[in-house]
Amino acid sequence: MRLGVCYYPEHWDQGLWADDAKRMVDLGLEVVRLGEFAWSRIEPASNEFDWGWLDKAIETLSDVGLQLILGTPTATPPKWLIDTYPDILAWDKDRRPRRFGSRRHYCFSSPRYTDETRRIVTAMTKRYGDHSAVEAWQTDNEYGCHDTVRSYSPAAEVAFQSWLANRYGDIDKLNDAWGTVFWSQVYQSFDQIDLPNLTTTEPNPSHVLDFYRFSSDQVVTYNRMQTTIIRANSPGREIYHNFMGFFTDFDHYQLSEDIDIAGWDSYPLGFLDIGPYDMAEKLAFMRQGHPDFAAFHHDLYRNCGRGRFAVLEQQPGPVNWADHNPAPFPGMLRLWTHEAAAHGAELLCYFRWRQAPFAQEQMHAGLMRPDNEPAVGAAEVRQAAQEREGLKAAQAETPKASPPRIALVFSYETQWMSEIQPQGATWNYMKLVMHWYSVARSFGFDIDIVPPGAKLEDYALVIVPSLFNIPPPAIEAFSDARAPVIFGPRCGSKTQEMQVPPPLAPGPLQELIPVRVTHVESFPSNHLEAADFKGQPVTAGVWLDHLESDLSPIVRSVSGHDLLYHHENIWLFTSQPDAMFLRLTIEAALEPTVPNPEQLPGALRTRTSGAIRYAFNYADEDCDGLSVLIKEDGLFDLGTAHLKPADLACWRT
Repeated sequence: MRLGVCYYPEHWDQGLWADDAKRMVDLGLEVVRLGEFAWSRIEPASNEFDWGWLDKAIETLSDVGLQLILGTPTATPPKWLIDTYPDILAWDKDRRPRRFGSRRHYCFSSPRYTDETRRIVTAMTKRYGDHSAVEAWQTDNEYGCHDTVRSYSPAAEVAFQSWLANRYGDIDKLNDAWGTVFWSQVYQSFDQIDLPNLTTTEPNPSHVLDFYRFSSDQVVTYNRMQTTIIRANSPGREIYHNFMGFFTDFDHYQLSEDIDIAGWDSYPLGFLDIGPYDMAEKLAFMRQGHPDFAAFHHDLYRNCGRGRFAVLEQQPGPVNWADHNPAPFPGMLRLWTHEAAAHGAELLCYFRWRQAPFAQEQMHAGLMRPDNEPAVGAAEVRQAAQEREGLKAAQAETPKASPPRIALVFSYETQWMSEIQPQGATWNYMKLVMHWYSVARSFGFDIDIVPPGAKLEDYALVIVPSLFNIPPPAIEAFSDARAPVIFGPRCGSKTQEMQVPPPLAPGPLQELIPVRVTHVESFPSNHLEAADFKGQPVTAGVWLDHLESDLSPIVRSVSGHDLLYHHENIWLFTSQPDAMFLRLTIEAALEPTVPNPEQLPGALRTRTSGAIRYAFNYADEDCDGLSVLIKEDGLFDLGTAHLKPADLACWRT
């Protein structure tokens, strides 16, 4: 894994550039990402280009051997463009145009903005497409950030109507799919259909789901337009995009088909503060980030990128955008760096080189302070760079053994359906997915996060926290899985049109386990179904599927409700299990092939990469838990069996 940094030469006097470049190399950095917010400097007025400053910046950085990732500057259309064509702006859910003065102020459905994007991306790629230092491109920046995937503009409405006409072909088919006979919503033509906002009460859920799908497709189409131009004008260069944490407004699997490497922006402390965690977890990991946040996204985006991913922005210190912005523990930046490598990242770029003393991000830390002195994180970057160099030989070795691999099935459409019709304030799909991921990872297993329909034959275990709609490729993959498959509640509960399936839930899953859901309940957070499983007290809550079946449940609550069924290699929860319940079920499912899997203590986490196994201590206290994995200090490439807070170790398997 190479190390890099995000740099904004347009923010600084040119007299600093050469010294900045030399100091980057001295820290051990090899790659610089730049240009993604520079449209107003590249084109200060319509068709009046100023390339001189960017030419000079590229020359200065490349002169010291740095390789460059150029970002297309489309996330920040300049003021003159908005004033000339105000129809470029996105509209919010209250049908108000979003104003200039921040970023991401454009509508994916605007034909005018599509044309302007083609123009600026073509100009930029023609100028730098063959430059020897430009090794790759990044499209735009953080698609959808600040709630900008779903625009409610007039342009979006016209495009949505066209999308629906292409999807259904006949208005009667749409009426049937949406169930518009309900509440007298029947349409006579596609151009009658409004966007699903500002309705008196909740809009038709099928209407909303199709709008979410349309909005996702608009992002994918817009990105594809950019990648087509880049490949034509800069052949042989790879293309990235930088996705975000806990962001699900468009289908990242689908968009990643048009790029080469899936990047993401890792801010563990910021997303702990605003993420779906309880207060106890937020306090316990305030300076470390949740032990499974970064790992989850590494595993997700590695699969999106078909095995290739990068961290294009790594938090180096306090951020500026969360409700609370603590500083990381000493050592955490080094730990996050090695953890990305352990999960297979090809590149990690720190955000940013120098903290800006002005504008919106002036409180966001960098590797350099505003006075140009090294910030706290710089020394950790230097250490990590030296350690990465020292691990090259071990990384190239052939592994002799690896821990079992688990597949976790994650669905963007299930997230959308959950948002549209949660049927309970405590239902949170992302929180559920993270819970299952954390429990599985606590065994020390390596996890792949895969879409519905992915091949599953090579895994020791498959876990499906929930999957509302089970499309034919997914049921085929589940049928072909040789390993145990554990399903959570609400699986198969909706059709593709977001209706109750004719045979009732779990829909097509009934081909694999003979059960049928007759009715459901949702509960407040303080209601739990208590039970006993394998001699341990367990609980489940949030949701309850009531089943009828000739099978007998293997776990029944003290109040008489069935909580867990097992048939052949299929395990099915009717409710959301607590950590102990899920852990015991995973152990039971794995028992024939992986008896007595080791439990990692506390906040210790592991990952295997090639011949190297890594361990990371996310706790705020010392950890001696490596004794369950390795006992001889002499085998370590980094660290020892005794880990201090924010410390790591690695050894050869």
